[in-house]
This record gives sequence, structure tokens and C-alpha cells, in this order.
Amino acid sequence: MSAFMSALAAPSLPASLPFEAALAEMAAPLLLLDAGGIVLFTNARAAALLSCADPVGLSLPALLAPAGVTEPEAEPVLDAILDAVRAARPIRARLTLSGDRRVEAALAPLSVGGFALTFEDVTEHLQGAALARQEPLTGLCNRVGLRDRLDAALAGADRTGAPLAVLMLDLDRFKAVNDTLGHPVGDALLRKVAERLRKATRSGDVVARLGGDEFAILQVSALPGAEQPQASEALARRLVDLVGRTYVVDGHMLNVGVSVGVALAPADGSDADALLKHADLALYRAKAEGRGTYRFFEPAMNAQMQARRSLEIDLRRALALKQFDLAFQPQIQLETGQVTGFEALLRWNHPERGPISPAQFIPLAEEIGLIVGIGEWALRAACREAASWAQPASIAVNLSPVQFRGGKLVETVMNVLAQTGLDPARLELEITEGALLENTDSVLDVLNGLRALGVKISMDDFGTGYSSLSYLQKFPFDKIKIDQSFVRGMEGNAECGAIVRAIARLGASLGMRTTAEGVETASQLDAIRAEGCTEVQGYLTGRPMPAAQAAALLSPPAASPNDAA
Repeated sequence: MSAFMSALAAPSLPASLPFEAALAEMAAPLLLLDAGGIVLFTNARAAALLSCADPVGLSLPALLAPAGVTEPEAEPVLDAILDAVRAARPIRARLTLSGDRRVEAALAPLSVGGFALTFEDVTEHLQGAALARQEPLTGLCNRVGLRDRLDAALAGADRTGAPLAVLMLDLDRFKAVNDTLGHPVGDALLRKVAERLRKATRSGDVVARLGGDEFAILQVSALPGAEQPQASEALARRLVDLVGRTYVVDGHMLNVGVSVGVALAPADGSDADALLKHADLALYRAKAEGRGTYRFFEPAMNAQMQARRSLEIDLRRALALKQFDLAFQPQIQLETGQVTGFEALLRWNHPERGPISPAQFIPLAEEIGLIVGIGEWALRAACREAASWAQPASIAVNLSPVQFRGGKLVETVMNVLAQTGLDPARLELEITEGALLENTDSVLDVLNGLRALGVKISMDDFGTGYSSLSYLQKFPFDKIKIDQSFVRGMEGNAECGAIVRAIARLGASLGMRTTAEGVETASQLDAIRAEGCTEVQGYLTGRPMPAAQAAALLSPPAASPNDAA
């Protein structure tokens, strides 16, 4: 036995358990090294792990070479271990052996001199950890895996100054695929999208699925010579084109698009939270500006999002605080000049912000789901007001596409009519083409259910959607409301006049009334009268007014003393 080994052999150990025999039987792979890092002893498990039958007398680099630890990326680890040997200090390091086995090496100085070097095979543990960071449907990174890789990339970028970008992606029109063809087809489509994302990126980039139809890409390896933001812009442009191409899934031809938001490090944030948040804000902008495009983060987006969140908080309180009101705009029959009804228009009067435009708060209410409660309140308030009028004029109430989801709209309208006592024939529900774009068949079922209650149905903003005519064939609307853009364009655009004329004639042939919206001048009124429209609505014939004024407009004039005489 060597002097080193003799020093390790403690006299107190039982003679029946020789020290070397005990070390040889240890479950953990073990090496004993002298002060210079030369192997003095190796148990059988270490020899097998390192694929070296007789390692005694070898240096660490010579010992580890047969085990496959020769790749360039292993050199810093070996250098760190050798530095620890020279400094006589402990160290833990992770190495990859041949066969893709991962081991954790622990070097510990011994009080008698030299070192003990043990190994732990952590391959299965790391594989399990990798699976925990993998999204099962597509095999991409999940949110946790992306966060880990982003943290590591940011740490590396701090040292090297390498370009780094985070791209957040959201599929456009994916929900329609899931709703119409089912989740198995939707899942198959997601796998195809994931494959296209892999092909669009370089080997060092990280592609992740965050859930649903949300994806993210960590771009850590731009083309040689490429700089940011050019590299990420090129990738974003490529993604919009590639993801937007047609897919074939189970015999179905499917078309989806993608919106992309981009944030750059360190300009848009030096930590993972900031980058992910800012890329998400840029994605929100891309979706708001038409989808199927990409946007880079801009500092102003933060302020806009804070303003939006503040508005959302106020909107959630507005109904409970009774800040909503209705204005009533008269609808005039062209033939007689009489008021035939009113359209109820939602208004929000905030105590600090003042009047807030419906164009600002209604889309937000639809997005966050508040429009269902607000819409029910507006319907009930409008019907209650109309039930008190002296004349049986109609009341028109707008419905949001969101109100058709959930299957409770018919029940809601029926309850409102019962509670307010309004004749169903006086209620006119206005929908836009947007309500029919999603789940057309189920929406038509709801419309037929409303028609069965005796309620009238109007198509609002007619002519602005690409399928307006086809919907007239699918459902017998009671009224067509011609969009104000055509009415206002009649004076200087012959095409607008032709469209108004065609819609008026179409309505007459189908037995539907036609209302021209947005009439503001006498010449516009003369033009729509000449084209055969049946009703008019606009500032010229009546601005939106408070409930009391609308009721007074329908009340018979008070009898004068002369009439009594």
C-alpha cells in the first residue's frame, strides 16, 4: 500500500474490513488522487463509469478522455477541476460522458492530503427535468423551460454582448378551427405550426409553446454579421409568411395566421420578466392593428397599457356604480315624416373622466367579457323606458357578438320582456355581421329563437362585411340598416349612391325595411329618399336625446284653451 493509502488506513477500523476493500465496495464511483491530481485508487464502479480498466497513475485529463470528455465545451469544466486541485479546494462540476450520460463530479480535499473524487450519474434526473420543461403536445419548450433558457441566455449576453430577441406569437383564426372541426384537428394543426416554427429558426434558438395557440421564440443566434433589430425583423417577417400558408390536416384545408410581438435585449429590458412583458405588449399592438403582422416594443406601449388597465378597472365598477345611461335617437319614416321608433345608444359618464366614447369602452367590454352584463342592463333599461311611452313606437337595441355565446340570450330577452311588459313586436334587436362570423349555425339558431318570441331582427352596418348578402339568404331579417359611410359618400361618389340604391331595392324585393344611417344634410336626405329607402336616422332628423325628451316626442301635444273652447 502507498504512503498516501497507508495514511488513510485508520487503525481503528476492524481487521475484518480492510480499508481498500471497503472503498472498492462503495456504491458511489470513487477515485483517490494525490496532491497533483494523479489517480491513486479507483473502485470498480468508477472504472466502469469512466470506461478505464486500470486508471491508477493517470492524470485527470488522461483518465476522462476514454470516457468521452474531450469535447471543447468540456474544457472549461476540466480546467476548473484542475484549478481546484492546485488550490486544494472543493468543487462540484457536471460532465457529459460517452453515451450522453451526465455525471455530477465532486472533488473534496482530504485532511491527510490528496483528494477524493466521486461521481453521481444524474442522466435520468436531468431527463426528467427536461421533460418537466417540455410541452407534451408539440415537444417544444414549455413556459418554465423558456424562462430557464432566457435567464441563461441573458447571463451569457451580459458577458458576450451577443444579440438577443424574444418574439411572442399568437395564432389568428385558430379558435374557429377548434370550434368547427374539433380539438383533435386543432391539436394536429398546432403540431404542424410547431414544426414550421422549428424550420424557421436556427439551431441555437429556443421555440416554446406557452399554452393554447400561444408560442414564443428566443432568438439567440442571428446569422453571421446580422445585427438587431434586423435579425429579429427578418425572423418575424418569415414567421408571418410561413405560418400563414395553407395547412392540410385530416383532409381539411386550413388557413390560420400569426401575430408577432418583438422585444430586444438589453434595449427593451435586461431581465426575463421585462422582456416577456414587453414582447407581449408588442404582440397586443400587432393584434390590435389588424393581425397577421409584427410589431416591435415601444416605450409608449407601457403607458398605453397602463391607461387601458386603469380604464378596465373603472369599467368593471361602472355598472355597479350606475354610471351607464341610454340616449335615444329617433328613426323617421320617410313617407310620413313620423317617428316610428328609437335606437337606444349606450353612454358612459365617468365622474372624473367625463363622457367616454362607446368606440373606446365597448370593444374593451367585449374583450374582457363585461359586455354580457352591460348589454343585459341596456336591454332591460331600454325596454322599461319604451314600455312607458304614450305611443307604441319600436325600440332598437344593439347586440354584441359576445352575447350570443353561452346560449342564454333567448332566455335573457324573454325574461326582460316579461319583467318590463313590453310587447315583443316593439323590440328590435340589431346585430352586425361580426355576430355571424363565429359559429354561424348556432347564431342562426339563437336568431330563430328570438324571432319565435315575436322580436324583430335587424342587420346593422349592412354592406361593410364581405358576407352580408349571403346572410340575408340564411335569415329573414326585418330591417337592413345601410352603413353611414355609404350615405355620407353619396354626394361626391356615384358608387356609394349605386350601393344605397341596390340595397334599397334588395330590401324591397325581400320584404325588408331599409334604414339609412348617418344622415346629416338635406341633400343626403333627398338622395336617400330618391333611392327608395323607407326610414332615416341621423343628426339631421334627430340627435340622440335623453329618455325624457324621447318620451315627450311621442306624447300628444297638450290641448290649448282655444281647443277646449
